[in-house]
Amino acid sequence: MSRKGQGLAVLIVSTLAFTVCFMVWMMFGVIGIPIRKLLSLNATEFGLLVATPVLTGSLIRVPLGMWTDKYGGRIVLFSLMMCCVIPIYLISYATEYWHFLVLGLFVGLAGGSFSVGTPYVARWFSRERQGFAMGVYGAGNSGAAVNKFVAPALLVAFGWAMVPQVYAG
Repeated sequence: MSRKGQGLAVLIVSTLAFTVCFMVWMMFGVIGIPIRKLLSLNATEFGLLVATPVLTGSLIRVPLGMWTDKYGGRIVLFSLMMCCVIPIYLISYATEYWHFLVLGLFVGLAGGSFSVGTPYVARWFSRERQGFAMGVYGAGNSGAAVNKFVAPALLVAFGWAMVPQVYAG
């Protein structure tokens, strides 16, 4: 496969991975509503539940970017996603508020994927094509919107606990 073909493959796979990461990162925005009812959370507790993954994702971006420079985007993105799979799955078995908060910290790591894929994808494209590549990769932010379509459908059909199980898969 030519370098151009490899770059396109990296772009497509990285964009899909970024989309999935953003779906996971915003998952509590949908499943948080039935969890709020289940645990009888007040507005502050609910706000903290939804904000926890966002905070972690924001804070981890700098170290993830540094690790991407040092180890490469493919290994860092793969490792990042693997670190999130078990906590995502365990959300469906959480029963206490603190369980959701702790797991939310780990799930939030997926939000840092932006700082991994951006330099990784950019390296595969010439300076003249990096704008195109970053635009396509950045479209992975749509994972937040995809989550707003997929998670409610899963929630209605199978219950809130199915959402993290599907996302972990």
